Amino acid sequence: MTDIVVIAAHPSLEHSRVTVRLMRALRRLPPELGIDLRDLYARYPDYLIDIAAEQKALALAKLIVWLHPIHWYSMPPLMKLWVDDVLAFGWAYGPGGTALRGKDLWLVTSTGGPQDSYRAESYNNHTFDEFLPPYRQTAALTGMRFAPPLVLHGAHRVSDAEIDAHVASMIDQLRRHPNWPGLARQPHLSLVDVPAHARPEAA
Repeated sequence: MTDIVVIAAHPSLEHSRVTVRLMRALRRLPPELGIDLRDLYARYPDYLIDIAAEQKALALAKLIVWLHPIHWYSMPPLMKLWVDDVLAFGWAYGPGGTALRGKDLWLVTSTGGPQDSYRAESYNNHTFDEFLPPYRQTAALTGMRFAPPLVLHGAHRVSDAEIDAHVASMIDQLRRHPNWPGLARQPHLSLVDVPAHARPEAA
């Protein structure tokens, strides 16, 4: 039984310091933990996503992990295409779209900028949390519970020991899911009832 699906996206993994080590750690975990690691750039180098296969994987999971670095305050392009194609109207949200309801969504990510750059007085002008509404609303629209993200700032310059600690934190939390402090207080139900006329009829 696959309890956890990790959707990983890094467009240049050969240059990665953080994501690559997180993925290596996931691959070393025993199969009985029920973790399905799906490397989007390895699976879909042509950007032609197998929607049915991705939806099947998600349907089996209790926890969905989005593992990617922050690119221009958002997700890498193939990850965004995955969201657009896989979280379809009528499947993930809208009338009949209940396939993801009741699951947990967890963002595991890293930033190039240091933590102190994410404040009003610095060059990013906002806290990191202020860049997360699209993630939270995606979870809300699909009826998932958005878990507090695991973030490593300043990925280009942090020490190997700090990366190791980040990796260990991710693995520890995966092993303990769903028994995470504060997770039960996160909203779990869809906040928006999307009507059928919110999307055009198929041509």
